[in-house]
Amino acid sequence: QVQLVESGGGLVQAGGSLRLSCKRSGFFSIAAMGWYRQAPGKEREAVATITSGGSTNYADSVKGRFTISIDNTKNTVYLQMNSLKPEDTAVYYCNALRRQSGSSWNYWGQGTQVTVSS
Repeated sequence: QVQLVESGGGLVQAGGSLRLSCKRSGFFSIAAMGWYRQAPGKEREAVATITSGGSTNYADSVKGRFTISIDNTKNTVYLQMNSLKPEDTAVYYCNALRRQSGSSWNYWGQGTQVTVSS
């Protein structure tokens, strides 16, 4: 079983920065980890992902502002968010994708609120 615990959300003014952390526990190899967000009345969307090989992918809306990174020694993935905008306000969820023997599993954290005031 994989467990994900997020931290680092909060309230920040537009133009400010926050860093989200997601610590993973469990003993399975993970194919990729990522951050997703869901704003009120909207569907959950991918923000940034990173594979076990270190390849990253970002939503167009956050490119150049957000950076995803991983510290395998700490089993932790980070999302550095700079130049925050009010439209970045959402609950941010950490995700881990596990693949084994042709099957895949998605694991989710409990979510952390990010609120950006104008």
